Amino acid sequence: MDESQTAIALETPPDEVRFSVNLGLFGRTPEFTRRQWRVFLIAITAGFFDQYDRALFSLALKQIQKGLKVAEGQLGVMASLIRLGYLLSFLITPLADVFGRRRLLLYTIFGYTLFTGLTAIAPDERTFVLFQVLSRGFAGAEATVALVILVEEVDAGVRGWTIGLLGAISSVGYGIAALVFAGVNVIPYGWRGLYALALIPLVLIIPLRRALPESHRFEEAAHTTRRLSSVTQPIRALFVAYPGRLLLLLSASFVGNMGGNAAGFFFPLYLQNAHGYTPGNVTTLYFAGGAIGIMGNIIVGRLSDRFGRRNMGSLCYLLAPIMTILMYNTASRVVIPLWVLQLFFDTAASTIFNAYAAELFPTSHRSTAGSALIVAGTTGGAIGLFIEALLFRYTQSHWIAVSYLTVIWMLAPLIMYFGFPETAGKELEAISPEQGIETV
Repeated sequence: MDESQTAIALETPPDEVRFSVNLGLFGRTPEFTRRQWRVFLIAITAGFFDQYDRALFSLALKQIQKGLKVAEGQLGVMASLIRLGYLLSFLITPLADVFGRRRLLLYTIFGYTLFTGLTAIAPDERTFVLFQVLSRGFAGAEATVALVILVEEVDAGVRGWTIGLLGAISSVGYGIAALVFAGVNVIPYGWRGLYALALIPLVLIIPLRRALPESHRFEEAAHTTRRLSSVTQPIRALFVAYPGRLLLLLSASFVGNMGGNAAGFFFPLYLQNAHGYTPGNVTTLYFAGGAIGIMGNIIVGRLSDRFGRRNMGSLCYLLAPIMTILMYNTASRVVIPLWVLQLFFDTAASTIFNAYAAELFPTSHRSTAGSALIVAGTTGGAIGLFIEALLFRYTQSHWIAVSYLTVIWMLAPLIMYFGFPETAGKELEAISPEQGIETV
């Protein structure tokens, strides 16, 4: 470092000093300030436990089915009802646009972990579904608000990279779920014991209250005439400010989840029933293959900052369903590399879509927009699982039913490529300026 660089470093306030960290498998991070690091670490913590819960239901489906005596034909319906819990997030998340991102994130972490933990003592199928529905409502709001805070804090040139890192590191929660699932037959109370572990995040609430800053963009908006005073205002603004963008995003989310959710949900069951995998085999696969697959988040996230969200997102959105159809229609060991590729492209497409979801709407209703997309995706996914249950009655095979559904997934890349604007490298205010919302 020469004298001029040293002088600049000495003049920079401590909180503004930027530094990068090598995360091993995940590579180096962008250079963040201390404030940005706090937001990033809290966001990935929230994402980690959310992924743990999501993975647990799919991984332990066979054991849950046996323990609660769920009929084979009811599995799709049960999964569909639980996914509908994400619809509740639309009632919770708009509060972040009125009262602040920080406060709502803390409340949603508490609600999500509480109901996930209560799932461990569910005496029957109905109670299990009820606790999971409530858990998913808070989890959906938590994930949306964490993403919004992160997007509002990081620099425009590394947003895709940062969101990719968030998705990849959060996916470690899925890996941990796979690890503990390997011992489902020896852990006290089996699958119930696995759900009880989800109570751990409750101990994080107190330190989070001290470490988590409010989004600087929300703080700036709170001191302008555009501050919102009613929960209904961001909802109205969502449908008035950018209706074309909203329709395109909702449509892509709906068809993507309708065609793709069943594929991810039934895959562990597919491995165990069609390929003879044991829970331990599934764990090994999710660790080894999953570690490669989730790199799609980071690689494509960085590429999207350079080559554009639309091009990279559309390509990955197309390749993911193609890999899905292939892996559900093979009886050989090639199912493993096909799954790794499918996971790579699917997580990459999700990274691009998450970036779009936060970038295409202004601060006044950015959180509300995120929850609207969850509603669209949840509704599409739930309908897809209902359709899978109907197709199962006709085909007598979950794997064939999933393959039929996946064709619908291929509509999503067409919507993205021909309808979405390019946002890479642009400031949020340039992408989505405020459009005459009600003020106080």
